[in-house]
Amino acid sequence: MVLVGDGEAERAARWKELQQQVFGDRKVEAGKLVAIDMPVRAEDAALVPVTLTVADKDQVKGLYLIIDDNPAPLAAHVDFGPAGDPAQLKMRVRVNTYSNVHAVAETRDGRLVASEIFVKASGGCSAPMGMTEADALKGMGDMRMKFADPAADKVVQATLMIRHPNFSGMQMNQVSREYTPARYLDRISVSQGARNVFTMEGDISISSNPVIGFEMRPEGAAPVKVAATDSQGGTFDHTFPVPAASN
Repeated sequence: MVLVGDGEAERAARWKELQQQVFGDRKVEAGKLVAIDMPVRAEDAALVPVTLTVADKDQVKGLYLIIDDNPAPLAAHVDFGPAGDPAQLKMRVRVNTYSNVHAVAETRDGRLVASEIFVKASGGCSAPMGMTEADALKGMGDMRMKFADPAADKVVQATLMIRHPNFSGMQMNQVSREYTPARYLDRISVSQGARNVFTMEGDISISSNPVIGFEMRPEGAAPVKVAATDSQGGTFDHTFPVPAASN
């Protein structure tokens, strides 16, 4: 017999366990400092869009995205630098099963403030890419970046696209029936000149061919540099000119 509330109790226990794993003895409080926008029921569990919106961006220095019941729950940890603006962050993730998703904002004075959403999805981490491994690896490390027109306060919205299969290690080759070894982007750093925009540490929960939307405050004409590494030692980098209107 399944008792009403059992699922909620299990999810609460899982979140308590994850807090200890990710944050140790640091206190994590519930709050509304960061909001999560995700579809309640994913259309494609391997490509679930996520938008994190910060209510008071001047307080926040970093964000954690945790998909509680994924094989690797800590999907991303983002630290914002002097050129970064934490107001909004977008990405696409894999969700492997019905799960709570937590966004945790780390404030400049060391507090951890979490928000929560429940998402229905299935099989996102094991979903095949629909192409051969060789095709998935073609052009690996290629990057593009789009900039929107700067806002009045010089904040620029940018979208970074990186070609990389982000193999989870759980995807079966449909021809050989063998599992493709894990290979995923584990670190992405964006900077302009000597000023860091953000550094993101990721895992297999980030979707293939990552697309990251972020905001930044460029200064001067120095190009924006992206440097990335993956779990098999691959290194990738590219530079992009800043929008002329932001000077």
